[in-house]
Amino acid sequence: MLRAFQWDLARQVERLGWLIAQLPRYAAWGYEELYLHLEDAVAYPSLPGVARADAYAYRELEQLVAAATRAGIKVVPIANLLGHTQYLIKTPALRDLNELRAADGSPLGRGQICPLHPRALEVAEKLLRDLAPFCTAGKVHVGLDESFHLAHCPRCRAEVAQKGLAAHFAGYVSRLHALTARHGLRMGMWADLLAFIPQAIPMLPAGIAAYDWYYYPFGRKPRVELFNFKECDLAPALRKQGIEYWGCPMNGAFRHEPLPVFGERLANIVSWWQRCQKTHAAGMLITSWEPSRLAQEMTTVVDAAAASLWLSPETADATTMLAHGFARVFDLGKASALSTARTALRCDEHACTGYARWEINDRWDGGASPNENIARYTQSARFYARLGKQKLPPPFAASAAFLRYLAMRDVFVRETARNIFRLRRLLNRPAPPGSSAVAGTKSALAPKDSVTYYVTLLQAGAAAFAAEIRRGRAAARAMWRRTRDPRTPSPNELGLAHDLDRLQAWRKDWLRAMLRCPELVYMKTPFCGHWQLSFTVHNVSPALQQVVVEQQLPDGIWHKLGARFAIEFRAAAARPRANVRREFSVPVDNPLDSLRIAVRGLGRIGIENVTLTDGVVTLRPRGRRRFSLGRPAPRQGWPEFTLRKNADERVLKYAAPG
Repeated sequence: MLRAFQWDLARQVERLGWLIAQLPRYAAWGYEELYLHLEDAVAYPSLPGVARADAYAYRELEQLVAAATRAGIKVVPIANLLGHTQYLIKTPALRDLNELRAADGSPLGRGQICPLHPRALEVAEKLLRDLAPFCTAGKVHVGLDESFHLAHCPRCRAEVAQKGLAAHFAGYVSRLHALTARHGLRMGMWADLLAFIPQAIPMLPAGIAAYDWYYYPFGRKPRVELFNFKECDLAPALRKQGIEYWGCPMNGAFRHEPLPVFGERLANIVSWWQRCQKTHAAGMLITSWEPSRLAQEMTTVVDAAAASLWLSPETADATTMLAHGFARVFDLGKASALSTARTALRCDEHACTGYARWEINDRWDGGASPNENIARYTQSARFYARLGKQKLPPPFAASAAFLRYLAMRDVFVRETARNIFRLRRLLNRPAPPGSSAVAGTKSALAPKDSVTYYVTLLQAGAAAFAAEIRRGRAAARAMWRRTRDPRTPSPNELGLAHDLDRLQAWRKDWLRAMLRCPELVYMKTPFCGHWQLSFTVHNVSPALQQVVVEQQLPDGIWHKLGARFAIEFRAAAARPRANVRREFSVPVDNPLDSLRIAVRGLGRIGIENVTLTDGVVTLRPRGRRRFSLGRPAPRQGWPEFTLRKNADERVLKYAAPG
């Protein structure tokens, strides 16, 4: 069974010298193939205009592949040729390839390429011609995963109506197979669409390879998230068709995670290793995705830890494997590596995962729920502060420092929102006889029932958080610049810049003015609205749900106030029945306007503890305290869903405040 690893260079460009230096190490760990996910990270000679500004020159890709060859590692480029083809469509000259069309027939700005477009194979031919010299393993991977815009354009809808979706998809696969064969290459593809249209498998050409992926720990079989994590076994049907089967775990983080959840990543790898052995798979490919939010060396640790499965198969527990990983990457002694591994696994308890945690990157006014427990964020901040006193490998230490910043940001945003509500209640309290409307002085010793006390408290919190931003920026830079171009700011640094802008606006535009006019606290702030709608989302049947809050404007149009996916990206939620509760909060300008909670996508959710408050008055909707929205996720078939309209909704009926 072949052992392979992947670098996702499409999401950010690692320094070429650093990549080349890793190749002999991967070879020593027993890896035989390297998969390069590229998209617009390379300047393709035949497709000018596709490469982004920081892309590798074509000659640099030659150098990387040559270095892999010297190390004894063969290369398989990944050229997405259906889903994830925004890198092509963004180019004006290739925009017409888009499957998605406006009402007038013009191509939209986002989407995926149309498999029946007259130029689709022409563009694929150019891309494959440029990549063929780098296919030193004798094969090329054409992607095809998550292609959920299939059959949206008129020509594709017509073919599906005549032949069916399975034949439509299989026909495109066959055309790509013929194209790669002309270059003397075997073709690989991701297998996820075959779980939705298994009728296509008997129509696929023999001799290709299908890469089955699933990124959570599992027992006998991997699962399908959109089918409410139903088990799925594609191996028998693929084997019968003469298609090579691969298993694909993941080594790193999802989306905005700054550190892998080490225990779950290793458990996922072990699950696939065992399955690949049982199914006599052709190989196991450890994939890496979207690593721009973390230090690249920390995913390398997971790859090095995974190598224990074949280098020392008698030690398959997470702690020992991870200790081997840290020892291999950072040349640590046995005791130091074991201590570092245990520390890394403790970080899993304080992981920053899921959209409920990440939405603060875009907005601070979602943390004003009166029901949320701030203690868990405080505990995480203290945990990572303690790690700062330990001797850890530099990228691990920087990651822990950045995670401390994220936890401190969570505490700051939520405590500030609560203090704003407390100040509102104070202002609404009848003033004692003989007192002024604004009690207290500008002294830091102002009484706790004064406006000045709370404004001083808010000012002190803002000043303390400004220092946290400085420390967070230093950590983000350390995570990024060890392996990437220091002249390019990282996504984490850009996020910190937005945090600083919000903080400066809060200190300049609000806090000073509140001392002069305390009634400003009733207005919408960066931390909460004039009113705040909050509720608990209970995700008991995970699939692909998006929770949406909408407000009806005077013209009758429903306007979206906020939305969030319920996806957690944790093993505890990757099962048909889960028990995940997260608070959802969104600012509301006028409580008299109609509000509704909706669900989009696939699956059901529970909603409970709905409140609408300005910090002084709290309203609860009429009817049941808890209700469900949505329909059960499908168990088979093509997942017909849209995020542009509601699958289910509930209008909230309140009595007028006052």
